[in-house]
Amino acid sequence: MKAAVYYETGGPEVLKYEEIPDPQCHPKGVIIKVEAIAIEGGDVLSRFGGRLMTTPHVVGYQASGEIIEVGSEVTHLKVGQKVATLNSWGSHAALRAVPARNCWVVPDGYDMQKAAAIPVTFGTAHDCLFEFGRMKAGETVLIQAGASGVGVAAIQLAKRAGAGLILATASSDERLERLKPLGLDHGINYAREDVVKEVMRLTDNKGADVIVDSVGGPTLQGSINALAYRGRVSMVGAAGREPMVADVGSMMGGNRTLSGVFLGAEIGTDRVHDNIQRLIEDAAKGELEVLIDKVFPLSDAAGAHAYIESRAAVGRVVMVP
Repeated sequence: MKAAVYYETGGPEVLKYEEIPDPQCHPKGVIIKVEAIAIEGGDVLSRFGGRLMTTPHVVGYQASGEIIEVGSEVTHLKVGQKVATLNSWGSHAALRAVPARNCWVVPDGYDMQKAAAIPVTFGTAHDCLFEFGRMKAGETVLIQAGASGVGVAAIQLAKRAGAGLILATASSDERLERLKPLGLDHGINYAREDVVKEVMRLTDNKGADVIVDSVGGPTLQGSINALAYRGRVSMVGAAGREPMVADVGSMMGGNRTLSGVFLGAEIGTDRVHDNIQRLIEDAAKGELEVLIDKVFPLSDAAGAHAYIESRAAVGRVVMVP
């Protein structure tokens, strides 16, 4: 099969488009013919400096496609079904082997490019807001990196749960404008404005009740400083690639909470698996929108990764084999 592989970590240029052996089907797994690959921030970070679990390595969490082989111990899936899949690596390829547990059935007729982008982004955003952020109707929510996949999902999920005020940050006014139809109330251009001061101005110095921070690094300190009394930060990922250093002393006096969120730690639980299936079904019914910014051929995986790193995208970047 064809795949985007690399032999050493580094910039987008390490990605090569090559022929490699087809994957083998595990008794508890399936093989899919990949139709769409949604590139995650974690894919980019892994390519930049993660461990090479295979040589050559095929990076990538998410892909959707049609099941072409089912393991001998799998009873709930069948050949011909369309599924969205998630695994630690292996998405950047024409074929993919995944555990059956990491598959979600895609409703008939739903866009497979959009389906590919749902498990990590919407699943993570949901956990950040509700499982760990304990968001309630009427609360103020701040979403750092609002134009990211998790950001786009979090805006919509917070809106439909009745958030009182939804704030988000992005690097340009243009990107922020594209988020308003999804439910964004006020955008903060972090390239021009002091995020903490703007949050306080927009909330009459109360701060945000729930903050979703997928950037980390110095941004995390700003999130902590923008919290309301009893506010909660859900910290997920480290898109900024900078050290995660923060002074948490101010949190105690305000009874504030900082939670690390990693969807992968609970991906095997019924709670997470069933929640992702519901989110896919909601999207298929038109209740949630998956923004696809740009589509690349798998043969230009290097270009797709470079485009993500330019921070120009709003939503997800997708590749097709």
